[in-house]
Amino acid sequence: MVRAERITNEYRKQIEERGIKCKLIFVVPDYYEERPKPCMDGWGKIFLTVAPDGTALPCHAARQMPIQFPNVRHTPLSDIWYESASFNQFRGDDWMPDMCQSCPDKERDYGGCRCQAFMLTGDAKNADPVCGKSPYHYLIEEARINSETPVPFEELRFRNPKNSKSLSNKQLNKDKLIPTRMVTGEI
Repeated sequence: MVRAERITNEYRKQIEERGIKCKLIFVVPDYYEERPKPCMDGWGKIFLTVAPDGTALPCHAARQMPIQFPNVRHTPLSDIWYESASFNQFRGDDWMPDMCQSCPDKERDYGGCRCQAFMLTGDAKNADPVCGKSPYHYLIEEARINSETPVPFEELRFRNPKNSKSLSNKQLNKDKLIPTRMVTGEI
């Protein structure tokens, strides 16, 4: 994060020196915050997107959740916005767990991101793990640590019949699905 912010500031300086009228914004990823962002300014509060198949969503990432969303081909937008169970599911604060209900920040962060809570905890009703008060915040702390762990670099291997067979054999042997001699054709 320090490096990313430094690079952003270097570009800001270059932009200013060149007299370019542009504002470069450094957005801190959620995982480096202790408070959740007011995702979409609250579920179903100001945003509605329609996917190419006509599915209406309260957020661009909501489709990943196990919720049946309405379709504009079959349902008028006004009904989707005001009446649909999926758009009303996380509106307001009735859905919030007790710890969020009593939080003084609930009117600012609206409980954070429902999609993020679902992806990380398996339940969209849980407190957003980005929140330092969330019992799931340890998931964010672990992700931060893991993101700083160097990833071993492997040389790129271009696909050709020989490399494909070699990689397949390695994977099969690793998974111990079948003995090596059967993979290579040796008897």
